[in-house]
Amino acid sequence: MEVSRIIAELDAQISKLQQARALLAGASAPVARSGPGRPKGSKNAAAAAAPRKRKLSPEGRKRIADAMKKRWAERRRQNAKG
Repeated sequence: MEVSRIIAELDAQISKLQQARALLAGASAPVARSGPGRPKGSKNAAAAAAPRKRKLSPEGRKRIADAMKKRWAERRRQNAKG
């Protein structure tokens, strides 16, 4: 290969890389924000506004009720002694 042809190809590659870098630098430039939080109209704004309630199964509810009854009974025993 001729040196002039190699230099021309290198210049073409450098030009392409500089264009790609300019595009990437423009895309990653920070966007001016008005304040904290999600911007209005974002796709997750509706989901964040209404948090889902947790559902407790009947078995879980019974376990909690039994544990509280046991705790109250223990407390009653301690108050009766002291």
